[in-house]
Amino acid sequence: MKNSIKKRRVILVTDGDIVAKKVIEITAKKIGGRCISHSAGNPTPYSGKELIELIMQTPYDPVLVMFDDNGLRFKGEGEKALEFIAKHPDIEVLGAIAVASNTKFVDGTTIEFSVDRNGKIVESGVNKDGEIVGGPLRIYGDTVDILNRIDIPIIIGIGDIGKMKGKDHIKNGSPITLKAIKTILEWDGNHEKKHEAKKSR
Repeated sequence: MKNSIKKRRVILVTDGDIVAKKVIEITAKKIGGRCISHSAGNPTPYSGKELIELIMQTPYDPVLVMFDDNGLRFKGEGEKALEFIAKHPDIEVLGAIAVASNTKFVDGTTIEFSVDRNGKIVESGVNKDGEIVGGPLRIYGDTVDILNRIDIPIIIGIGDIGKMKGKDHIKNGSPITLKAIKTILEWDGNHEKKHEAKKSR
């Protein structure tokens, strides 16, 4: 008998401090989705299996889930949980927000593009402050390396959620984070339209 469980649509966010938690919770409401607040923490306090249970209980989607390695250079709890969720058969990953940090000696992850601190989509990496850094399309952070080993439709880079020298502050509506999340949803919507167009030919 086939599994009748409907796949849950998830957006992965590689940040989980107290500021990011508030921003992601509010952003989730703005897009009509839900945030797994328990996924926030430095580092991520729950295992991938525990977070899957919370995701499946959420009545709305998309579901925004946070992951954080608390500056750890190597594969920490956040990356382990992220990998488990991204590869779970009941989860459909729509995309990921790769958050830049000052962690040194990490590989970083390839991105499609970034949203800089001014809300512009740029074909470049950005730093923790959301400033364009040039060079390859990569984001360097403590919880992003694992994204290289997972099949994700789109990865968007941004600076530190809720910060970026005030540009993404919650009192301003956290416009940078909101734009990145909305861009993933638009990307997914366009993909669906193309898929349906092919089917109708």
